[in-house]
Amino acid sequence: MDKVLQYPQFQIKLSKLLVQDWFEIGIYLKVKPYVLEAIRNDSINLIKQEDKAYEMIKKWFDYDENPTFEKLKRAISSIPKFKLLKEVEDFAKKFDYDDDGDDADNDSETLLNHIGLLKTYETSNLPESAYRISVNKETSNSPVSSTKFSAKKDISEICTALKRFYLTNYGKICEVQPPLKLPANVDLMHKFVDLCIVDAVNTQRDAVFSVERKEFLEKQLRYTPIPYSKIFMKEISVTLISGIAGIGKTWLLRKCLLDWSNGLIWENVKLVFYLECRRLNLYQNIGNINELVNFFYKEIINDFDISIYPALFVIDGLDEFKYLNELINPSSSCSYPIVNALTEIQKYKYVLAGRVYAIDKYQSISTEHCDKINIQIMGFNERGINNYIENNVLKENKDVVKATLKESAIAKSMSSVPFYLSSMCKIISNSKNLYKSSFLTMTDLYANIFLYFLQKHIIKNNELIYQLMENNSNKKYILNICKIAYQMFIENRVIFSKEDIQTFIIDFDKDEESFFGFIERIETNLGYLYQFAHLTIMEFCASVYAYNCLSSVEIIANEKLDSCLSMICGLANKNQSSLLKFLVNLNPLKETFKESLSLFFVFERLLELSLQNQTYYYYKHRTYYVNLFIECFYESQSSFTDEIKLIVNERKWEISIKDDDGKTSYETSCENYFVNHYIKSGRKLSWLFVDKNILSDEEKNFIIKCSTNVRYVVFHCPIKFEEWKPKDKIERLWINISRYLTTKKDFEENFLPWINLCEGLDLSLHDDIDFIEEIRCSNVKWLTIKYRGKDFYNLDELKNFITQKKMFNILIKI
Repeated sequence: MDKVLQYPQFQIKLSKLLVQDWFEIGIYLKVKPYVLEAIRNDSINLIKQEDKAYEMIKKWFDYDENPTFEKLKRAISSIPKFKLLKEVEDFAKKFDYDDDGDDADNDSETLLNHIGLLKTYETSNLPESAYRISVNKETSNSPVSSTKFSAKKDISEICTALKRFYLTNYGKICEVQPPLKLPANVDLMHKFVDLCIVDAVNTQRDAVFSVERKEFLEKQLRYTPIPYSKIFMKEISVTLISGIAGIGKTWLLRKCLLDWSNGLIWENVKLVFYLECRRLNLYQNIGNINELVNFFYKEIINDFDISIYPALFVIDGLDEFKYLNELINPSSSCSYPIVNALTEIQKYKYVLAGRVYAIDKYQSISTEHCDKINIQIMGFNERGINNYIENNVLKENKDVVKATLKESAIAKSMSSVPFYLSSMCKIISNSKNLYKSSFLTMTDLYANIFLYFLQKHIIKNNELIYQLMENNSNKKYILNICKIAYQMFIENRVIFSKEDIQTFIIDFDKDEESFFGFIERIETNLGYLYQFAHLTIMEFCASVYAYNCLSSVEIIANEKLDSCLSMICGLANKNQSSLLKFLVNLNPLKETFKESLSLFFVFERLLELSLQNQTYYYYKHRTYYVNLFIECFYESQSSFTDEIKLIVNERKWEISIKDDDGKTSYETSCENYFVNHYIKSGRKLSWLFVDKNILSDEEKNFIIKCSTNVRYVVFHCPIKFEEWKPKDKIERLWINISRYLTTKKDFEENFLPWINLCEGLDLSLHDDIDFIEEIRCSNVKWLTIKYRGKDFYNLDELKNFITQKKMFNILIKI
């Protein structure tokens, strides 16, 4: 009776019989709950209930090494549905059990067409031949053992067939946005997402986590977008594409496939093959290029020798390739033929995409080609963000979404990442004004997204956050997620195994599926590997664990936690209207919790570190820790207590706004917050440096705030905006505008209010200005003017010089 399960005709009928009960039966057949949920939620590839029932049956076969008819009967009896059980038994008896099974294999196409599963859930991006091989893989010893066609196709037929395939399958795709696991139907042909593409040559290679968020925000500030046409209109030998999870790498690759199919790019390339590394993991015994393309594109290629024609390979998801280390460090003893196949691709032109760390590693072996380009995807550009809001947010919620993104510097910066933008739009739309200020700090942003995802996609009930967090089991769950993140974070590891997790979470096996969402699982022939869906979420979880389980001394002593320190301090924010309060009491074993994190200890230690190590790199060292202190102060939303006043009084505070300082909008927000408290406490800033012509509104407000109480001011360019009027005396003012030929009117509007308030003035002017005699500095006690290569220490000296110059010019003319 067990053999009947392998007959496609029986599987078709069974799927029809189980339409109402497939989910419950799947549970009793021990199909993984997250797999059943994925099948149930797939409304794109699996439209009808019989389609979903059939997919459940296939998954049962995949996971159960010995699927038997008796197990199926027990599962149906457990519901219990005895009428259904009789129908299944009666139908099974109609089959000839002595048949050798050949008919089952021959009817695979009928099966797929009959139930509308030509694109199955698991193989939705493969050519038709690969779908058929996937269905029949139980009866084949080799992935390339399918029947060969007698007729050979020529290159033009293959090229046409490939293009037709891409246009048919990728015009609209079911794109999953991790970690939400919900598919979105994306029209790549007509509504391609506007992505920012930037040069990634300078991506740091020796650190995976510590600079990921900071690098991302800094690149947003300094990048110059590269036009899509400049990259893909040329036939470059190697194109490496990196980006964080969910940033749009796959969308970009599939856009390329469509454009090639329409004759818009790669005009001289006859063959383009798209391969996904997560699928290559499953076929480790394929050892060369021809086997690879004949397996995945059997019906199109038909044993054609691709080596004699120009071909280009598009490889997606390098970070998911199980054998990445073997690929990067090749050896003759490598036992995985698929590594050789992927290595052979380097003989052709190729486009390779993956997470930043994977592409950085791969660069060490991609040095043969001189025409290599390395780019990074920065997510949506401004138009892409606006389009997303217009197309995905209800009309009544659009204004509050836009206002929130405008008011929060960190929310605005992170909105370019599709995952964060989607999450923020949902949170703001659901909560409206209640959460309008919930993205004030970076810690707030991550906490809101973390708890929203927990509520809607993990626990999945209608309880409010405060109700969820009254449950101790939910607290334990969060702490376990954060414990995994912390351990992997300090070990600088991206991909990890179940054994790694079980070293510190012993019962991980029991609740493995509950961790999915925050953590992704990669399936391979050798087992499962795991990774956090977003490194920034991993960093936040590590911060939550550190706050709950480590002392202030342990936190500040661990340099690997430097990038987490601002969020750890952010968790100490005492604002009772913030969701942060639900993430700071997760550890019942921490007896010293009442003392919480000692912000003063952290602040004091950071400022001490900024004054240490008096070396050649002292200034950079000092600036790093000062900036980290300011960021921590902002995230914690602290005020100037008596203790903090003591430590800030021990140093001079300098503020700079320059074109080349690489300062992000978020960093400006942090400085603005600190300066506001500093000046309100009655203290004067030491220095204000301004060398930037085009200022954001935030920078203008920042300069206005600084100008109210500062000792020394330096300007390196003309600058003016409304309400910019210094109030208090300035001890010394430097105006160096020798690069700018400014007018008298502009000079007076830009600088006269400052000159009237300063005691000392250093003025450097362009040699060709014509109003030098009309400058008035009557209130200035100390004056230095640099003009035409000379220094003048009072206005009389300057006027005498100008008079002599005029007389000399008159004599020359005579």
